[in-house]
Amino acid sequence: MSRAVPRSRKALALVAGAAALAAPLALAAPASGAEAVPGPGAYTVTPLRFTVEAGGRSCAVDADLYRPAGADAVHPAPAVLATNGFGGSKSDGSTAAIGKAFAERGYVGLVYSGLGFGKSGCLISLDAPETDGRAAARLVDFLAGGRAADDGTRVDFVTRDGAGDPRVGMIGGSYGGAVQLAAASVDPRVDALVPLITWNDLAYSLAPNAADRATPGVFKRQWANGFYLMGEGQPLLSPSLDPSRINSLGCLHFVTDVCDTVRLLNSGRYPAAETEKMLTYARSVSPVSYLDRITAPTLIVQGQSDSLFNLNEARATYDRLRERGVDTRMIWQSWGHSGGRRPGELDLGDPEGSYVGRRVLAWFDRHLRKNAAADTGPAFAWYREGRSGYGTADRVPALSQKLYLSGDGKLVDDRAKVVRGSRQYGNRLVPTSHSESSLAGTIGLPDPRPYDTPGTYLGWASAPLTAPVDLVGAPRATLRVVSPAIERVQDSGDAADKLVLFAKLYDVAPDGTKTLVNRLVAPVRVPDVTRPFTVELPAIVHRYETGHRLEFVVAASDTAYSGNRGIKPVTVVSAPESTGTLSLPLVEGRVG
Repeated sequence: MSRAVPRSRKALALVAGAAALAAPLALAAPASGAEAVPGPGAYTVTPLRFTVEAGGRSCAVDADLYRPAGADAVHPAPAVLATNGFGGSKSDGSTAAIGKAFAERGYVGLVYSGLGFGKSGCLISLDAPETDGRAAARLVDFLAGGRAADDGTRVDFVTRDGAGDPRVGMIGGSYGGAVQLAAASVDPRVDALVPLITWNDLAYSLAPNAADRATPGVFKRQWANGFYLMGEGQPLLSPSLDPSRINSLGCLHFVTDVCDTVRLLNSGRYPAAETEKMLTYARSVSPVSYLDRITAPTLIVQGQSDSLFNLNEARATYDRLRERGVDTRMIWQSWGHSGGRRPGELDLGDPEGSYVGRRVLAWFDRHLRKNAAADTGPAFAWYREGRSGYGTADRVPALSQKLYLSGDGKLVDDRAKVVRGSRQYGNRLVPTSHSESSLAGTIGLPDPRPYDTPGTYLGWASAPLTAPVDLVGAPRATLRVVSPAIERVQDSGDAADKLVLFAKLYDVAPDGTKTLVNRLVAPVRVPDVTRPFTVELPAIVHRYETGHRLEFVVAASDTAYSGNRGIKPVTVVSAPESTGTLSLPLVEGRVG
């Protein structure tokens, strides 16, 4: 048994631990206050305050202006605008490092605390375009010289594309990534974006359904409640008496719709009307609802090690922007919210020293400095563990091999090899499979290796590989399950009565050791158990070595998520003429 920890201490640990996630770039802060930083790449930093109208409220915005030496009305420079990750502020290491890094390279920097964080006012609204996006647009007004800070400060040293139109790009991670897309959706003056490790659809992020986004998903309770506690714990993290930061309608620091969403997800009940309202709100504050209004060139950087905002989120944004003809590139780096940082990855203290850093500098060089010779790189690139450099391609790899789920538990490459048979698993009242403890590394707690309890999952394994196989992208499975207990209740009007399962892909070594790549799973709330359904697994980048096996697993539960209501036995039937399949996006090798 684990040590008993008082609930109050657990909450404080969760708040404090989650706060560390606000600084995904983990870099040192520059000098603060109205002071100069001498030497090569010299700049000054001036603290400013702005009062802006956003979301129907008057909000104070706390910011720092980074002015590179030599920038003036005769010699203007393009600007970079940035804000913090969730729970952070303009002063945390990663956010301040953006101002420092770009000021040293001749850009004007304006770095600010997002609404509801640091010393900025108003409620936390999850980067809503009409609130957080509009607040960012008012700062673009300042960079254009069209408005002053509260103390009267104005700027006339930012490059302009026209009257009231400054040359400005945005960069930042997570919460500071989505706000860029929100800002660009309401202000076409934004010229270039670099969103790192952020979301496409919060409904998918917080309650994903890998089979059908129209059906309510499976609550990602550890991540969601961790960030909710962090937001509600702002008085502990950043004391403030600003009344605009207090919500008197049932929660402390979020807009009411956020609180209602978290309460519904925690309730375990998903009646149709309330659930539809929740999904509508979550998507309204997500890029999925407003990407059609974005025209700014966008370099998307997403982390392979990220169970909060997985690679599928970046792919969805990338695909939609490119469909509309927006200049868009995508990089899958190693690190994300779940860790995974590797030597040589992005470091804004030395951006020239990393592949991603050089890509970011080139992106702004092309789109902010208008250097037509700047090489913005390939359409798609991915970090390759244990191999030199990044892999690159002009498109994301397509599904290229289909495997079949045989009744004897094998994963075979030919339908004719499928053995006829049926297998069954069942869930228990407590979780019996483990992928991750979502905040374990942040809080400093150990996290057990992933496991599945016999009798509560089914697995299908390939033969040992005769040569390495490289997988880059999101595998896709088609399944058909039998569950009379679900059939009787799945049309009750409460989505909680539908079947929940978890699909995942292991790497099994010759000695039997299993690796769940980046601890990623695909939660599914089956729309209708009487029909086949398709599951899109989280995208991964992984090399399966010679002698290893792929194992596809369907499990009844997962410790990081909510699960089934009641005991629901499930049977999977296989036959050569009708069986489940697993399709893989392979860039090298085949599964034999």
